[in-house]
Amino acid sequence: MSYADARQPQRARRVRDLLTGSLAPTELLPRSVEEEIGIAVRRLRKGLDLTVAELGVAASISAGMLSKIENGTISPSLSTLGALAKALNVSIASLFAESDERRDCSFVKAGQGLRIERRGTKAGHRYDLLGHSLAGEIGVEPFLITLKRDALPYTSFRHAGVEFIYMLSGTVRYRHADRTYLLEPGDALFFDAAARHGPEELIAAPMEYLSIIIYPRQ
Repeated sequence: MSYADARQPQRARRVRDLLTGSLAPTELLPRSVEEEIGIAVRRLRKGLDLTVAELGVAASISAGMLSKIENGTISPSLSTLGALAKALNVSIASLFAESDERRDCSFVKAGQGLRIERRGTKAGHRYDLLGHSLAGEIGVEPFLITLKRDALPYTSFRHAGVEFIYMLSGTVRYRHADRTYLLEPGDALFFDAAARHGPEELIAAPMEYLSIIIYPRQ
């Protein structure tokens, strides 16, 4: 075995390690052409605020047939695709356009987060939403939380999902359920958000931390 051959496994591991910094799979399971078409038809239909029945009438397709197309369980004929494209006012090629180029993305410039009113607002806690998930079964809300100098402790937050906190500045003693944690810059806290939680003692200002809430959509 040559030196180059011996280095192949090591090189492959190094490339693999660069693909992702998380335990999430690097690739989604590939979808069939029928599934891609179904996703595109459903997206375009909802974009026009049409029901399955309404689009079916416009394309002269039964509601049952259209449901099967949207679910990717049948392969529609070219004439059926043409009828759907005409009813949706798009080209046939648009029905094949659901791809990696159309993925969830949210971009917020520095200082332009959306100011949100939450339960802690009255206690002097400021919430700037830094982005949001646009679709899917999982909701994600990243907040920049600023505790004003006249802020008050508030430990009655409680909601579905999990929450991740990363301390940026200041010092806070944070309560989760029956325990407290001293958070200083660089500290991180990840917890089940169904238990009561929140800053119990505001120790050193200015106090800012990143809060990322992840929850299943209803």
